[in-house]
Amino acid sequence: MNQARADRVAQMMKQELGAMIQTEVKDPRVGFVSITHVDVSRDLGVARVFVSIMGNPEQIQDSLKGLKSASSFLRGEVARRLGLRHAPQLDFKQDTSIVESLHIQELMKTLPDPHE
Repeated sequence: MNQARADRVAQMMKQELGAMIQTEVKDPRVGFVSITHVDVSRDLGVARVFVSIMGNPEQIQDSLKGLKSASSFLRGEVARRLGLRHAPQLDFKQDTSIVESLHIQELMKTLPDPHE
């Protein structure tokens, strides 16, 4: 399988999963979750789904547990909607890049201005 197809499937999965998590996942543990990136293996067997979750550490862990619980439903629906013969295994990972970039911006604000 070529990487271009895996990239296209990843992009379509990102859109579908985002919509399904917002509208169809009824698990109360899943809070405000957005899909930031999806990496699909070349054989389409595994999809690493990176999510940004708003909340405190406990709410983040609860949301990840809720997503893991809903993964079989999401896996089947994604395969059906995208017309995939085999549904990739979904592996949800927290994407901390947004939080890290906000932290870096705050640190940069504390630095003295070099032009003064």
